[in-house]
Amino acid sequence: MNPHATMALSEPLDQSAEARVAAYDWQAISSELNGFGCGVLEKLLSAEECRRISALYTQEQHFRSHIHMARHGFGKGEYRYFKYPLPDLLGGLRTALYPHLADVANQWNGRMGIDERYPAEHAQFLRQCHDAGQTRPTPLLLQYVPGDFNCLHQDLYGDLAFPIQVAILLSEPGEDFTGGEFVLTEQRPRMQSRVEVVPLRQGDAVAFAVHNRPVQGTKGNYRVNLRHGVSRVRSGLRHTVGIIFHDAR
Repeated sequence: MNPHATMALSEPLDQSAEARVAAYDWQAISSELNGFGCGVLEKLLSAEECRRISALYTQEQHFRSHIHMARHGFGKGEYRYFKYPLPDLLGGLRTALYPHLADVANQWNGRMGIDERYPAEHAQFLRQCHDAGQTRPTPLLLQYVPGDFNCLHQDLYGDLAFPIQVAILLSEPGEDFTGGEFVLTEQRPRMQSRVEVVPLRQGDAVAFAVHNRPVQGTKGNYRVNLRHGVSRVRSGLRHTVGIIFHDAR
């Protein structure tokens, strides 16, 4: 049982977080992450689960802070950081996703010559964060209305930062909103930046590199720098939940 989770969604889970995460082809997802810096987990959440999580946005008791992006130059839109204990479904997914992504992260650090290795279990990694003074939870719920967008950025938050993040689209493109595509850019040394636009449907998740990832070149591995964002929402209402694996100061 995740010590940082509690049942905040009233309906029972359709399937445990651990079981649904284990059902994916993680070799294929790892290959996508290695090749393009991102990989999609289709239908991680049901439509009903997406609606229930989106409905939490107006319930302030679940959150520790409310951010308006324009005040900080982040773009236009808003988001709320969850507080501990997390909703059970989100806490469970955070715990279940972490070991699969830690394997990729450790491989990346080895290829980039970085000594740091991430522990096998998320609880161990959170203990490291808390020992370093990073105790505030980072999962967040984002809301966009027409004209809103999220500037290209990196979610780091402290000395300890996990290099892969997961975002889950809670709204249905073409029905709930238009525009608002998830965008990932990759800057390679002495080359022009490459852009990846990731098509997502309601309930789909994308795992993506937050900061750096290795790329195999003719003379060995080199690092590329990544940023992510969301293009302008043209109509409707768009909700996304972000699962960040490190805690913040």
